[in-house]
Amino acid sequence: MQAATRTRSLQRRSRKCLRDASVRPSVRLHSPADMRGYRGIKYFLFIFCYVFWVLSAVLIAVGIYAKLAKEKDVVDTLTLDPALLLILIGSLAFFITFLGCFGALRNATCLLKTFASILALLLLLQLAAGIAAYLFTDAVMERTERLMMKSVVCYRDDRDLENAIDFVQKKFGCCGVDDYKDWSRNAYFRCSDDNPSLEACGVPFSCCVAPGNQTVLNTMCGFGTQREEPSRVRRRVFPDGCLDKIARWIKRNARMVGCLAGGLLLLQTCMMSLAWAQVCWINKVVRRKAALASRKAPKKDDVWLPAFADFDDQ
Repeated sequence: MQAATRTRSLQRRSRKCLRDASVRPSVRLHSPADMRGYRGIKYFLFIFCYVFWVLSAVLIAVGIYAKLAKEKDVVDTLTLDPALLLILIGSLAFFITFLGCFGALRNATCLLKTFASILALLLLLQLAAGIAAYLFTDAVMERTERLMMKSVVCYRDDRDLENAIDFVQKKFGCCGVDDYKDWSRNAYFRCSDDNPSLEACGVPFSCCVAPGNQTVLNTMCGFGTQREEPSRVRRRVFPDGCLDKIARWIKRNARMVGCLAGGLLLLQTCMMSLAWAQVCWINKVVRRKAALASRKAPKKDDVWLPAFADFDDQ
């Protein structure tokens, strides 16, 4: 009789404990202020990545269109083909921003970590390139001179390259790499008696000093320039090379160039920081959910058995 009474008492106590546990208020995973901060990080990163994702897709489309519009026998070197450069830069930016865009929208920590790691690697590479360019200025200038000389040699082989060189020469008021005679390295402008080209001993029209009252572009203004005396050449074309002109322009506008480079690095740092902030927030929520689940899980030892129960031997 005492055993039965004790068993019923224990059963009532266990039912009361279960009833109290069922009406216990749930633990809140995060406060409204935390949610507002998380949504700000998430959608700010998503919008940033989405804008650059669209811009990178436009770069790829422009590069592909420029590549398809060319002839088949044009220059196909990465350093000398602007279309290939557009496709390469656009594809890299498209892949990186896609990781950030999709990772931010879907709370995918793996994609966000990959996105932030790639940005950190690019940031380190850019800093290393800037320091190397500052420390080894002569080597960088020599490398740039060789690259520009290759562009002069391939001037007529690629329409995009030709337009790029013409733009630089008109923009900076220069001609050739070191001076206007560098154009003798090009097969069309080579100054020799056995050159059958009509442009032999000449320079491109973008080297010419345009008169103030000129209304029609004279594409033959540079014909025969290399045969003339230097005193007369200065009246017709820009005598200075583009390498020195560009170097002097960078020195004069060092503050603007530094601000642009710093802005680019700051943008990458902000996007990387936002990605890591979202990753940390997601990990914090996962830990809170795991702690709440372990708190709500029933214990295996909470099994009430009546004391001195009679078990029938089988």
